[in-house]
Amino acid sequence: MFEGVKMFLDIKRTLGTPYYESDNCLIYNTDSLTLLSKIPQESINLTITSPPYNIGKSYESILPVDEYINWCTKWMHSLYHVTAKDGAFLLNLGYLEVPQKGRAVPISYLLWDKSPFFMQQEIVWHYEAGVASKKYLSPRNEKFIWYVKDKKHYTFNLDPIRDPNVKYPNQKKRGKLRCNPLGKNPGDVWCFPKVTSGENRSSKERAKHPAQFPIAVIEKFILGMSNENEIVLDPFLGSGSTCIAALKHNRKVIGFEISEEYCELAAQRIGDYLNEDQMSFTNWNTML
Repeated sequence: MFEGVKMFLDIKRTLGTPYYESDNCLIYNTDSLTLLSKIPQESINLTITSPPYNIGKSYESILPVDEYINWCTKWMHSLYHVTAKDGAFLLNLGYLEVPQKGRAVPISYLLWDKSPFFMQQEIVWHYEAGVASKKYLSPRNEKFIWYVKDKKHYTFNLDPIRDPNVKYPNQKKRGKLRCNPLGKNPGDVWCFPKVTSGENRSSKERAKHPAQFPIAVIEKFILGMSNENEIVLDPFLGSGSTCIAALKHNRKVIGFEISEEYCELAAQRIGDYLNEDQMSFTNWNTML
């Protein structure tokens, strides 16, 4: 615990004054490559992030595919050096078009081996809402690549992320339960609703960001791939969902975001969460 506190303070001293700060949370308004090179070596326990997909969203400029791959390779190499020996990296990716090669090519196919990390597994995030098409199948999933720094020594907490949806939870064999009472082992396809927008269908957590994570997805990674008081990083912070999920489960968290507009959005969402959390705590104490 104290080691995590010390490392968090060391990182803050190294990176300087953040755009936003609260207990256990730092946000910096900057390009991720600039600050990744300044973070002390082997100080980040878990990174969860979703970089621009190179498809022309409002916050990105489309690069030739080769340039995009080179850019991702640079920041992933920098990330490797700041990741703890038993640390992990979760990379969320969608699809892009490769000219003359393919329409909806999973970006993970282009990047999976472009860093020194060991690719542990691909995790598929399935959802129902999304873009519809009349000429090809409608995309209804995105990939998370689970990387570890050391393939033999890494954090994996099975119990907090077990699947409680067991068909026969009390089934026994020779008098012993066949299934763990906490739930079955989770698979590599996770079903979580997408953060949707639009009249009469907008998600409760929807913010003004075109590519927003559901907090529930990030929570599952944080519980499974990190421990309390460890340091979580999101170098492409966006609307701040990684910060909220990390704070919710007693982790320390650092985010980089190049857009000041999105830094402000993330700061507002985090502040709202902390205020709601404090109100819930106060109300609970009052009931007691």
